[in-house]
Amino acid sequence: MIGPRGFVFPPLPRRPGDGKMAAIRSVKGLVGVISGGASGLGRATVERLISQGASAVILDLPSSEGASVAKTLGDRCAFAPADVTSETDVRNAVSMAKERFGRLDIAVNCAGIAVAVKTYNFKKDLPHSLEDFQRVINVNIAGTFNVIRLAVGEMGKNEPDSDGHRGVIINTASVAAFDGQVGQAAYSASKGGIVGMTLPIARDLAPMGIRVVTIAPGLFATPLLAGLPEKVRTFLARQVPFPSRLGDPAEYAHLVQAIVENPMLNGEIIRLDGAIRMQP
Repeated sequence: MIGPRGFVFPPLPRRPGDGKMAAIRSVKGLVGVISGGASGLGRATVERLISQGASAVILDLPSSEGASVAKTLGDRCAFAPADVTSETDVRNAVSMAKERFGRLDIAVNCAGIAVAVKTYNFKKDLPHSLEDFQRVINVNIAGTFNVIRLAVGEMGKNEPDSDGHRGVIINTASVAAFDGQVGQAAYSASKGGIVGMTLPIARDLAPMGIRVVTIAPGLFATPLLAGLPEKVRTFLARQVPFPSRLGDPAEYAHLVQAIVENPMLNGEIIRLDGAIRMQP
């Protein structure tokens, strides 16, 4: 190969698999478990996977709309009422995927909670509630890890494809992991935890052919933001450089599909945020 200024590079040594193009995977025929799948980013993901020929188990709270969403989406969708922090509940959801659809290939973690409280309210002489902080950490970090650790046990039973691939985990962090705002100590810490465990878990699971990728969304039109006044939502949308609007959950779901289908995406954090960098 001739490089700049005519320098000739020696040929690279061939390795097993060189010269052969890896096939891009398809979600068609795969089976996923989606936590928080009854609404927002999770629901959009469930709808996308099913529309592309996959099957999905919605893992969400008993009080959610999971049952009605699953009924609407047909025979390739099931609802597993569950709390992500419960080992029994998540095991049941994983078992449902196996029993109803024969396997488990994908786990998408969309379940999460948030509080907006300053570290210390000096006007009221009141510290941030430790209980609230621990609850956010427990649901967002421990809940995500709970789904991962139990889902991969089932994925590891899959026959590997020609690339040695058995499954993929997709987590949901947030730009708050990097650009945490006032009042987001608990939420930012929890999303930072998800970011921090992505690479080591990807390395843990690499020998089994299971990938781990985390999406860090920016401002999306989810139920959390839908509850804000329109004036506030318009203001937030204008903070996004381009496109200057709130993200559509369908765009998150599209990225989930792309991650599943592209086997070289692994151990990475992908910001999906229109180039926003949150102000304090």
